[in-house]
Amino acid sequence: MNDHKKIVIIGPAHPLRGGLASYNERLAREFQQQGHEVIIYTFSLQYPGFLFPGTTQFSSEPAPADLNIKVTINSVNPFNWLTAGNELKRLKPDIIMVRYWLPFMGPCLGTILRRVKKNRHTKVVCIADNIIPHEKRAGDKPFTRYFLKPVDACIIMSEKVLNDLRLFDQSKPAQFVPHPLYDNFGAIISKEEARKELKINNDELIILFFGFIRKYKGLDILLDAIKLLNQKQKTTNYKLLIAGEFYEDAKPYLQQIKDNGIEDAVILKTNFIPDSEVKYYLCAADCVVQPYRNATQSGVTPLAYHFEKPMIVTNVGGLPSLVPDGKVGLVAEPNAASIAEKIAQYFQLGENYFLPHLRSEKEKYKWSRLTEAIFKLANDIQK
Repeated sequence: MNDHKKIVIIGPAHPLRGGLASYNERLAREFQQQGHEVIIYTFSLQYPGFLFPGTTQFSSEPAPADLNIKVTINSVNPFNWLTAGNELKRLKPDIIMVRYWLPFMGPCLGTILRRVKKNRHTKVVCIADNIIPHEKRAGDKPFTRYFLKPVDACIIMSEKVLNDLRLFDQSKPAQFVPHPLYDNFGAIISKEEARKELKINNDELIILFFGFIRKYKGLDILLDAIKLLNQKQKTTNYKLLIAGEFYEDAKPYLQQIKDNGIEDAVILKTNFIPDSEVKYYLCAADCVVQPYRNATQSGVTPLAYHFEKPMIVTNVGGLPSLVPDGKVGLVAEPNAASIAEKIAQYFQLGENYFLPHLRSEKEKYKWSRLTEAIFKLANDIQK
């Protein structure tokens, strides 16, 4: 299956921003390095403005010169879905890789794929970030069912998503592949250099919460954990660096910081973090905390692996399987007392305790493992 293939990736890419766009662009580069022809079909309109919780959907970074990106798909215009689907049907790619992360996209993507499948050539493999979303809305089940019908096979990145898939389809081929490393944000730099860039003192113990802020990610639990730490440890050296954009009302979090008396222990960097600045935040941190209430998988985990930062994660979804307890980090229960206890334990053990395990474990998350799985699934699909 290593002969030259024409591959289309359908999903977010530049000029859109965020983790999905970064992932799709990195996957395209991996295919290109293997000698395949790749086009990314991204959105001219991804979400209507009223559905998007952040400040902007668009990147301030320059367009990648090494990728063929077509800004084509309008998520709310059915005439566009037919046009895009017919264009892809005529293009006759050997494989379409389609991202699915939100049922809202089901009607659009499902219609495009139905048009494509009329060419009786293209095989459709979905990378399913979520089948059942974190935040439920009307229409989730029928939209997802409609999307899955023309999909031939699925790549899933956590066992929870596989279980969710089986609620909709018992027999569709699916393979578990962990989220590969985000190795496209630059090389590791020294902690001192990163902190100088962010104006953070070298003697502070920096706990990083990274990524957009939503209820299910448990930042409020972490804020209570920081309060407990400060009460128990009697030190002001603990600093929580919050790096990411609010995707919901910021006021309750800001009030909680004030009520907890931890204003001096929190560093707020709550604008969107451009790709070119990600390395500073990861490299400045002593550890990364993911205090999630629920999770499938997380793009923060492979980011931490790449920058060799130990993690403290909660015992939910796929997180514990990706972060072996006591090796590359620590696993806490999703409550403030447990998270505070694990943060204190982490600093007692020290970063060097985890680094050898972290460096060996990260070898599992190569992009070539993902492309191998995609080609195997596509090869096994009977047309």
